[in-house]
Amino acid sequence: MIRLDKYLADMGIGTRTEVKKFIRSGRIQVDGRIEKKPELKVDTATQQIAFDNTPVVYQEYEYYMLHKPAGVVSATTDKKEKTVLDLLTVQKRKDLFPVGRLDKDTEGLLLITNDGALAHRLLAPGKHVDKVYFARVEGTVTEADVFAFSQGLDIGDPELTLPAELKIQSSDTVSEILLTIQEGRFHQVKRMFEAVGKKVIYLKRLSMGTLCLDEDLPKGAFRALTEQEIKELC
Repeated sequence: MIRLDKYLADMGIGTRTEVKKFIRSGRIQVDGRIEKKPELKVDTATQQIAFDNTPVVYQEYEYYMLHKPAGVVSATTDKKEKTVLDLLTVQKRKDLFPVGRLDKDTEGLLLITNDGALAHRLLAPGKHVDKVYFARVEGTVTEADVFAFSQGLDIGDPELTLPAELKIQSSDTVSEILLTIQEGRFHQVKRMFEAVGKKVIYLKRLSMGTLCLDEDLPKGAFRALTEQEIKELC
């Protein structure tokens, strides 16, 4: 049971202040009857709520896939920079957040949700969730690098990185690689390549656990996860 005004605010109908005005002005129906008490407790599973006669179905958790472009920060709010949440053009609930972070200049898959338990499972180092990246690297990536990554690298932290799987797609003055890691340290991919004398010049996350970036999703666009994607993640 939750308050009627919280129910409506969670579903993006407006702020708590706005939805209180909607309720008191008679625009909200509960089980077919106009309700003017914001503090009324409603059952999210059994009661039917409507705003201007349009049903408002309660969803405890929401899950969105965002194709993050470069130039936006992985944060909920920022006074100076555009954030990933600014790219969600749906009516947003206030408890959404990005799962993990991608650097401002990094592109690719970002999961946005309000499911804290799922975020913990995906990010906790002990869970060993694979995160796959594509990168262009300044310098010739070699089999020696592949071996070094598989052993763990000293990137200046108290502990070596966990073993990572480095696959070379092309090797030249600028190399292209796929990298699978199970951690999310600060600037980790960039620092790993710096540890072997190379520089990442482009970075894109392709997958996180079972969730893969939708190839049809343009940069800066988002979509809700499918039921199958949610089931596999959770």
